[in-house]
Amino acid sequence: MADSRTTTLYVIAYDIPSDRRRTKIHKILSGFGQWTQFSLFECYLTEKQYLQLRRRLEDHLSLDEDSVRFYVLCSNCAARSETLGGALPKEPDLFLV
Repeated sequence: MADSRTTTLYVIAYDIPSDRRRTKIHKILSGFGQWTQFSLFECYLTEKQYLQLRRRLEDHLSLDEDSVRFYVLCSNCAARSETLGGALPKEPDLFLV
């Protein structure tokens, strides 16, 4: 069983025609990760956070019109990622009190 604190890098892309729904999805994703491009986020998530995020997104999507894609990057793939003109994705520091 995986450690509940182990995170995985997800690249999340979305295509949502409704301005209202797109704004809501952007706000939800902002609470889970870093906005890096238009309609693209990079999120380091535990399995629990991933499931919470999916549930929240599903509550606000029109599945007939909207599309959200989750690309999972293993630690080796994330380490090999390249970015031109900006910083590589980085797992945020976590402080437990």
